[in-house]
Amino acid sequence: MTNIPNQSSDLPNNSPNSKNKPSISILPAKPSDSQWIEQSHARVFGPGRFARAAFRVRENIPIDPSLSLIAKIDGQKVASVIMTPISLCGVNGYLLGPLATEIKSRGMGVGGLLVKQACANVMKTGQAKFVLLVGDLSYYGAHGFERATLNAISFPAPLDQSRILIHCDDKSLLKSLNGLIKPWIKT
Repeated sequence: MTNIPNQSSDLPNNSPNSKNKPSISILPAKPSDSQWIEQSHARVFGPGRFARAAFRVRENIPIDPSLSLIAKIDGQKVASVIMTPISLCGVNGYLLGPLATEIKSRGMGVGGLLVKQACANVMKTGQAKFVLLVGDLSYYGAHGFERATLNAISFPAPLDQSRILIHCDDKSLLKSLNGLIKPWIKT
């Protein structure tokens, strides 16, 4: 795994009404953000989050805090994304999620900005070949995700296979990635 330098990126708002738009910042998650992130997950997903297939992966594979992000609007934490290093059929990548946006901040584009930045950071490592997630193609498709081959990838819990999505530069991975999600292969 490669560490991405901790850099703040204030994202400009270039719309004609930008004077009325909030300032959105995407920042690396810090250890001091852990409690807020956990509380946010509880608010956003409730107790059912522990049964989700992606959560089950994170029970056995530690997250990579160097690639996890938070978003702030006008200085207040409103969203986060967690990244977990994984491997599929010997190819290293990352599991994206959960992506959690506080209810009051939904519809402002914060989640999309986190997804875009997280994917860019992963691909910059040069060691990861894909980003995998479980989600809706109608949302994540706009951020470069495509559907994985049905029934090719196994999670440690049941899920709707049509919701397994992949972001990658090498499109042949959409068909070739398969098997059980495993920990990152150290080279």
